[in-house]
Amino acid sequence: MNRPTSRACATLLAIAGALALSSAFAAGNHGGHHAGDGGAIGQPGDAARVARTIAIDMGDDMRFSPPDIDVRAGETIRFVVRNAGRLRHEMVIASEADLRSHYAAMLKMPEMEHAEANAVTLDAGQTGELVWRFAQGGRVPFACLQPGHYDAGMRGEVRVR
Repeated sequence: MNRPTSRACATLLAIAGALALSSAFAAGNHGGHHAGDGGAIGQPGDAARVARTIAIDMGDDMRFSPPDIDVRAGETIRFVVRNAGRLRHEMVIASEADLRSHYAAMLKMPEMEHAEANAVTLDAGQTGELVWRFAQGGRVPFACLQPGHYDAGMRGEVRVR
């Protein structure tokens, strides 16, 4: 009888963990609207209702440009996000607690792929879009959760007025 190797077991555990985390994101636990935030960060937007487009660059200096954005409550924004660097970067919109939680998971599983409405992950030179509706006033954080990037300060904020 063939016994799985430690490496095979570790790989299977990593895949199972990624699937569980992916399911948690899809259920709203880490994605666009955290179960306990009352919709404070907003929700995925309807592309047909985009009020305006905001361009954001991500660079290997571990910064977003611009890092701070002002929008109006109820506004749907199309973010056109460009990775101007050589490293993989991403823009994830979530509560600060969810950003920290997701970042901790990324540190354990750096090759984790995601496809949530509140995130866009881009390889070097790629451009992508994220459409988001900011439902109510407040501050909505966003960050790059690739390992090392969040800790290096790759974060920004949307001020919703």
